[in-house]
Amino acid sequence: MYTAKDLMEFHKRTHQSLEDLIAHCRQLSAAEFKHELAGFGYLTVHQQLHHGIGAEKYWIGVLQGRIDVNDNISNYPTVELLEVYRQEVFAATEQYLSSATDEELNTPRPMMTWGNRKKVLMPTHVFMRTLTHLYQHQGQIVAMCRLLGKPVAPGLDYPIT
Repeated sequence: MYTAKDLMEFHKRTHQSLEDLIAHCRQLSAAEFKHELAGFGYLTVHQQLHHGIGAEKYWIGVLQGRIDVNDNISNYPTVELLEVYRQEVFAATEQYLSSATDEELNTPRPMMTWGNRKKVLMPTHVFMRTLTHLYQHQGQIVAMCRLLGKPVAPGLDYPIT
């Protein structure tokens, strides 16, 4: 059983890593940031970052009884604006966690997901999915940066210190 305090710590550390990656992406030119690279589900660094952040917003919305899918990538055309978006989503998630009880977080319940599908989900599992999902896309962004000639320095794994 995870507590809200545990989840906040996991969240903080994951976003610390994401914030560092976004800072690294500032060295990409606008053309590199939106350059399509074959072999990735989301073809640009821009799309990868937007999707990772937006997915957290979506799933935290599901936990709160909303389907948040109306954010438009064109509202975040730059690395700087994606960092602002990351900060907004981080704050919304922290607010959710600070108001959720440990019992609520660890009790499966029916939730409505995309396509009007009702699923029985445990909030802790939904939350942990947002973190692992961010790391999946961070790995893809690291590979993309390498292909664009801007390799990322080590240290973007889950921070253990």
